[in-house]
Amino acid sequence: MNYFLNTTGNYHVHDLNSLGWELTVCNALYPETSPCRNILQSNSSFGIQLYRFLDTLIPLGQLNNIIEVGGGLGYLMSDFLKLNSQIKVTMLDISPYLLAKQKEILSGFNVNFLEKDILNMSIDDLGLYDLVIMNENLGDLPTLVANSEIISGNEKETIHFRKIVEYFKDSYNLSFSDDENINIGAMEVLDRICKAQCRCIYLSEHSCETSMPASITHYHNFTASGNPEKIKLKGHNEYTIKFSNLQKIAETCNYKVLRGQFADFLPLDLNQKVLTAMRLETPFTTEQEIIQQFVYDLYKYEYMVMIKI
Repeated sequence: MNYFLNTTGNYHVHDLNSLGWELTVCNALYPETSPCRNILQSNSSFGIQLYRFLDTLIPLGQLNNIIEVGGGLGYLMSDFLKLNSQIKVTMLDISPYLLAKQKEILSGFNVNFLEKDILNMSIDDLGLYDLVIMNENLGDLPTLVANSEIISGNEKETIHFRKIVEYFKDSYNLSFSDDENINIGAMEVLDRICKAQCRCIYLSEHSCETSMPASITHYHNFTASGNPEKIKLKGHNEYTIKFSNLQKIAETCNYKVLRGQFADFLPLDLNQKVLTAMRLETPFTTEQEIIQQFVYDLYKYEYMVMIKI
C-alpha cells in the first residue's frame, strides 16, 4: 500500500497568522454575544462548560500541573484559570503566532509557555503533568493517507511512520484496511502520554465515527464513515480522527475511558430558532448558516477522557 504523509507543522510554524477562517467550537463560544451561546442550554463559554464537565469526572482541584497542547488563542485555559487560579499551567505550541496570542490573553496568570512539538517531548517531561489537554487539534498531527498518488517529498519520514504503524499493530492489536487513512501522529502522541503515566488526559477533534442522534436526523444528518476524512483548510489539510484506535491504546495502558460528543457537555436548546435553521436546505441568513454549522460540530466533534486506573 502506498501512503502519503500529511503534515501541518510547516504551516503552523511559518505561515499561520490568523485563526479567523478556522472557527473552532471553543472560539465560536468565546464572545458573550455569540449567536451559538443562544442555542445551548447554558449561556457560558466553552472553557467554563468543559471545566465543569471534567470536574464531575476528575477532581480538578486535586491536580497540580496541567499542560495544554496546541491551545489556540488561549480561551479555554483562560476560563480554567478564572475558575481555578491555583493550578500550575504550561501552554505548549509549535506556532510562534499562537503562543504570542496565548501570552496576551493569559497575561494575568502565572503560566509557563513552551514553543515545542509534543512529538519531540520526552516521556519523562510528559510525566510531570497530572492532566494533558489537547482540544480540537488532533487532526493537525501527521496522518498517513492511503492510495495517494501525490509525490510527498518526505519519503524518509513516511517510511519512519510506516514502521510505527507496525508497532501499533503489534502492541495494541490494531488493524487497518487497505484504503484506511491512519492517524499515526495522534496514536503516537497518546502512546507517549500513556507511557508517561499522566494521571488524566482529555482529547477532542472531528471524528470519523460519530453520527447524528435519531432525534435530529430528520432535520440535519450525517453518518459515520469509519475512515479518517480530509478537511481542506487554508494552507493545509487536516484529517478527522478514528477514536476507537485511541480508545484501544488507552485501555491497554490501564486507563478508564469515557467517549462522547460535544453535545454531551454542550447540550442544545432545541428551540424554534434552531429547528427552523436546521430544516433549511439553504439558510436565508448568516445566523442560520452559523447555527447549522455549529449543530453539525456539536455532533461531529468527539471527546475522550482518560483516567489512570
